[in-house]
Amino acid sequence: MRFRKYSGYEILRACLLGFLVATWATCENSRSDLLTADDHGFARARQRMVRQQIEGRGVRGERVLEAMRSVPRHRFVPEAYRSEAYHDGPLPIGYEQTISQPYIVALMTELLGLQGHEKVLEIGTGCGYQTAVLAELAAHIYSIEIVPELCARARADLSQMGYSNIDIRCGDGFSGWAEAAPFDAILVAAAPSEVPPPLLEQLRVGGVLVIPVGDHQQELVRIRRVSDSDFRHERILPVRFVPMTGEAERTH
Repeated sequence: MRFRKYSGYEILRACLLGFLVATWATCENSRSDLLTADDHGFARARQRMVRQQIEGRGVRGERVLEAMRSVPRHRFVPEAYRSEAYHDGPLPIGYEQTISQPYIVALMTELLGLQGHEKVLEIGTGCGYQTAVLAELAAHIYSIEIVPELCARARADLSQMGYSNIDIRCGDGFSGWAEAAPFDAILVAAAPSEVPPPLLEQLRVGGVLVIPVGDHQQELVRIRRVSDSDFRHERILPVRFVPMTGEAERTH
């Protein structure tokens, strides 16, 4: 029997190939480990949530539905409420704040009409769930959270999940983010008594602002800027959000 004598180059290539295969397998196993909890119940619960709570109520935008199917809502919910992550309602996230009902997240997102190229401002990062959904659908998200602890937590969680198209600022969102304006879309996740004028000013002509407005009785409103001085308001439905704090309280 004859044995072939391999060159040093062939031996090096074989070793390199073996290393790459082993590395790929390790990475695949790591991803599987990270998704274990999701695969054992949460993924099915999320698909059911989209089918029953969101599609079932009339949200039809396929890009929005896919984002809602993809973003793991349970990762943004405190451990004590994780089993309820895909239930049909808001949940507490600490500091007297909540993660919004899944349907409301999907509806507000659909009302923005995002195509993928937009620069979006979000007021009220909260736990970061809505932020993640927006980041799946737009080019870049600028998000402001007034509660320092929630701001830090959301920033860490979103970074850990691999989102690189999000900037988060800890502070009062009433005045918006002037340095990054104008925005193609603005979403507000807390209710002021009136629409903050700086947010209207920072909306690009042709852009859309979705915001809950009111005190005891709130309405979700979509505002489209059609010219420098012309804003078209559309009432969508009654809602219940936590009130906007900070400057919004002082100007009330």
